[in-house]
Parts: sequence; structure tokens; C-alpha cells
Amino acid sequence: MNFREQHASRNCFFGQWAVMIAALALLVMSAVSVAQAQTITVMHNFTGGADGAFPYAGLTMDAAGNYYGTASAGGGYGKQGVVFRLSPAGSGWIFTPLHAFAGEPNDGAVPYGGVTIGPDGSLYGATFEGGQNDAGTVYRLRPSPSACKSAVCPWEETVLYSFCPQRPNCSDGGGPDLGNLIFDQAGNIYGTTGSGGIDNYGVVFKLTPSGGAWTESVLYSFPSCDNGCYPDAGLIFDSAGNLYGTTGSGGAQNSGVVFELSPSGSGWTEQTLASIYLGPYDITAGGLAMDGQGNLFGTTGGGEQGGVFEVSPSNGGWTFSVLQNLPDNVGPYDTPTLDAAGNVYGTACGEGQGDGEVFKLTRSNGGWTYTSVQFDYTDGECPVGGVALDTAGNMYGTTDLGGPGDCGLGCGVVWEITP
Repeated sequence: MNFREQHASRNCFFGQWAVMIAALALLVMSAVSVAQAQTITVMHNFTGGADGAFPYAGLTMDAAGNYYGTASAGGGYGKQGVVFRLSPAGSGWIFTPLHAFAGEPNDGAVPYGGVTIGPDGSLYGATFEGGQNDAGTVYRLRPSPSACKSAVCPWEETVLYSFCPQRPNCSDGGGPDLGNLIFDQAGNIYGTTGSGGIDNYGVVFKLTPSGGAWTESVLYSFPSCDNGCYPDAGLIFDSAGNLYGTTGSGGAQNSGVVFELSPSGSGWTEQTLASIYLGPYDITAGGLAMDGQGNLFGTTGGGEQGGVFEVSPSNGGWTFSVLQNLPDNVGPYDTPTLDAAGNVYGTACGEGQGDGEVFKLTRSNGGWTYTSVQFDYTDGECPVGGVALDTAGNMYGTTDLGGPGDCGLGCGVVWEITP
């Protein structure tokens, strides 16, 4: 079961027991002593209209202090999702929809992942559905070259690639998921798909610009679940040009693996660094963060035991260790965030932690100290995306549910947490 199936199941449960859960949430909040030392401010409440609904991904900040993100539903057309911007204005924020997805065959749909600012300053991202084969797309957004004559000016979108899984001579992957795209120094794009490929276990792909178009190549097609399968998250590079990522299933405990892809001649060689296991039925969807010593940090969640782990180079191999268990949580799902001091930040969707939380792991006496800020539905519920940090230590992100929006359980929010 992937994170969207779990989330749909959870929504059904909450729909049937909304009153009971609301009462339990109040009891949980009264017993929690950590959260309210910090302040949650709602930057935007999604309505499910032109502004979108149900944001899964975290936020991306530019040099001017603007934040960009995606909502997986809502918008115009068939309510296939939007890309948005939040710009600082005095003591508040201005929300601007930049693009509403139209779906197949000419546009993407359902952006679960966030956006990446490319070398040219454009926004790049992927959609889970839509495109020529309804198997997802990679897209680019940039301001319209013509003068804007209205208060809201959509950006110009270009579909760079439409995925085509499991067809003759067309097994290039399908359904790009939570992970953001990354670039190499030559301007090539890298990412993963959670399905498709030769054996339908997912792929790692590369898009290369050529003559105004983009050519897709599969760097690695997962052949089975023995050494990991169904990569839901994004990738990172090290200084030597190796790629690192996670899979959502497979490995020794069928809870996913941490893998490395190394360039080798004209191809890439895959190595499994560690099998992931924090508890029964955990499902890894989060990507990896790397510190200055080459240690990898990741998250796993969705089953009976989620949490944060570290994979460290050791004597020519790699050592897996659990930094923090988060029992009875849905999530964490997204890539953890590291600050300059090596502290680890992330989110967890909820259940065992009320309406969800933002957590911080602080290095302390050779171990880690866990603190969290918890949501109470009015300021958001179920943060799926990761945490963005500014230079002042403020945290930013989204929740998939909650807030006053009329989407059954709320349409989600964009939040800021101030120390």
C-alpha cells in the first residue's frame, strides 16, 4: 500500500468518525507540552477553487524570499492541481496561482511533488498523472514574455516530457511521485517514477536538453523487489557525481532500501547501501539529505512505526541506525531538512500525534533530543511535505488537510512556525 492509498483510507476513517476524532484531538492537545512554545501562523488557507487544494509537497524558496509550491487538486479546468507562489508583503503574504493543470493529453495533472528552481530561474516539476499517456509529465514554468494586463497572470508552461510506461519500446517509467527534480552542472534533470520500467518496479530517469527539446533516458530500471522497488522520492548528488535515493518497498524487510547509483562507463551501477526497517509495515517515501561528512538522513512511515534514520559510511560499507521512532504515525513521508548545526527537521501526518506535527531532532550529548510543534486542525492537519528553513530559523511548509476550506476535512494550508 503506497502513501496515497493509506491517506485515502485515513480520509474515509475520519469522514465516518469526525466528531470523535475532533474530541480526541482536543484531549491530545491538552496533554502535549511541547508545541505551543512556538507559534504556527497560517500563511494561506486553500479553498479548493482557483487556489487549489490538498498540497502534498513542501515549499521551495527563491533568493527574494518568495515561496513556491504545488496543490494536488483544485484549480481551473478539471481541478487537476495548481502551482502557486507566496510573496512577502508587509506583515503578510500574497498568494498567486501560477498555473492550473488541465490534464491529458496536453498537460499534466495531480502534482504530488514540489518544484525546483532551475539554472535558468524557471520552475521545474513533475505530475503524477496527465500527459499523452496519462502516466505523468515533467514540466517547466516561467513568467509570460508578454506584458501582464490583469491582476493575476498565469505563467507560461511547457511540458518537457510525457511518460509512457509498459508499452512496446516505451518502458520509461510512470507516475513521478513526491520527490522534487534535481539538476546536474550540465543542466540535465534527474528524478524517479514509482512505477513503469522494464518490470514495472519503477525507474531512475534523466532528461537531457537537445535542440530545444528534451530526451529521456532510463538510468536504472528496478528489476525486482529483492534489492528495492517503487522509488517514490527524489534523488541527491554527492560531490563525485553519484546519485542516492530510497525505495518504498523491497529489501531485506520489504520496507525499502537506500541505494546508490554510480556512473560507470556509458551506464550506471546500482548498489544497495542498507535495507530500511524501523518497525512493522513501515513504508519509505522520503528522500535523503546528506551532511558534510557524507552521512545520509531519511524518513520512513505509513505503518505501525515511522521515524528518522541515518546511513553512515563505515569501513568501506554503510551502517544503518535509527535516530527517532515515531510510533502510530502516518508518515513522515518527505525528505528531512538539515540546518547548519546538523539538526534534523521533518513532518508527520498524524493519528498517534493528533493532527500532525513538525519535529526537530537536536544533537545532544552524542544522541538526539526530540521536540515537536503540533497542529490542531484549525491551523492545518496532516503535513506530508517537508520543512523549508529561512536564515532566521523560521520554518515553512504545508498541510494536506485542515483549515476552513470546504473540502470535507479542510483543503489544507501553508504555514509558518516562528521560534
